[in-house]
Amino acid sequence: MIRNGRGAAGGAEQPGPGGRRAVRVWCDGCYDMVHYGHSNQLRQARAMGDYLIVGVHTDAKEKGHLLPTTASEAPKPSGAEHLLVRRNLCLCLRPSQGREPPSWPALEERYKMVQAIKWVDEVVPAAPYVTTLETLDKYNCDFCVHGNDITLTVDGRDTYEEVKQAGRYRECKRTQGVSTTDLVGRMLLVTKAHHSSQEMSSEYREYADSFGKPPHPIPAGDILSSEGCSQCPGGRNPWTGVSQFLQTSQKIIQFASGKEPQPGETVIYVAGAFDLFHIGHVDFLEKVHRLAERPYIIAGLHFDQEVNHYKGKNYPIMNLHERTLSVLACRYVSEVVIGAPYAVTAELLSHFKVDLVCHGKTEIIPDRDGSDPYQEPKRRGIFRQIDSGSNLTTDLIVQRIITNRLEYEARNQKKEAKELAFLEAARQQAAQPLGERDGDF
Repeated sequence: MIRNGRGAAGGAEQPGPGGRRAVRVWCDGCYDMVHYGHSNQLRQARAMGDYLIVGVHTDAKEKGHLLPTTASEAPKPSGAEHLLVRRNLCLCLRPSQGREPPSWPALEERYKMVQAIKWVDEVVPAAPYVTTLETLDKYNCDFCVHGNDITLTVDGRDTYEEVKQAGRYRECKRTQGVSTTDLVGRMLLVTKAHHSSQEMSSEYREYADSFGKPPHPIPAGDILSSEGCSQCPGGRNPWTGVSQFLQTSQKIIQFASGKEPQPGETVIYVAGAFDLFHIGHVDFLEKVHRLAERPYIIAGLHFDQEVNHYKGKNYPIMNLHERTLSVLACRYVSEVVIGAPYAVTAELLSHFKVDLVCHGKTEIIPDRDGSDPYQEPKRRGIFRQIDSGSNLTTDLIVQRIITNRLEYEARNQKKEAKELAFLEAARQQAAQPLGERDGDF
């Protein structure tokens, strides 16, 4: 077990309000790549109790339900084919012939990503894929929480069936506007439609409308018709399709700490895109957090247009509002500047009473006028470069997705067909007279 505090890592479980026994909550998942949708689920789960335990699945536990999850855990069949096929943001990795597959995300990295979410109190490695009463009892959890989407075993059964029947299951709302398909689609297409106010390009619109649909008709019985599920317009899975995120002030309030710097705290400023918030970002922020006994870290997030100016292509993959929630969910960050200036100016340093400015080992791109964006903190002697120790970058993630586009599309089609079949079976079961139901999908 890996225990977290409510701030930095480390800390003991606290009793509930009024000295009562703390309500312990269980969540689980694969967490191949953590995004703000996962963070929001864990935030909701933590609000239902006092102590949140998150189980992270491994290949050993998922064998028989899913294909290999990471290159480091999976067996190496002929051709070293590795396919990530978990709900939420999953990636396909198929290296070229003769090359060892890249190990991403490694199991320890997945643990660390979940640990970094500020609502998580404890992480359980190698959690079972099917959630049972035995698991809840083992960790002294009152109930488990999952989103209002479905997770199935290889034979099409609900992985939470046992705990649901025992009344030890709670449901939280799935975060609207973030989906595997949409995020991967942004990486695959050279378009800026996802982070600009311009009209969506015809290519991206076609992709958004068709991604996950089979390229050829599938025989009857293999997938449902459009009439098969009232929840799925056009026969599409409501959890697999493309969606658009709409930011609200309430969502920001839910994610923000609402705490201002206190006397004796060291205010540390960092800035960047923090796109597709990943383990490299977490490692950097953790090291920055260790620079002071009582750190107060402010993360400045650049505007989408600014990020696109210095990164080019279709960056950022996630727009400013999405990146804001991703960074706010990190336990090492105290505050976020939404739309920070590219240059760290004297006015910014004075406004936030900054004691220290940090930047990673990535190249510092000059400002539009050719000047060093960190010249002012350097002049004051408060600038430090921090080596995160991680070589993972947003560019590397995107490149792996682009390289394995066909494998991902095939996986998405198969997953969608299975989920639609489950929904149709549930609909038919509900439509049967009570005496004819067998209780089994």
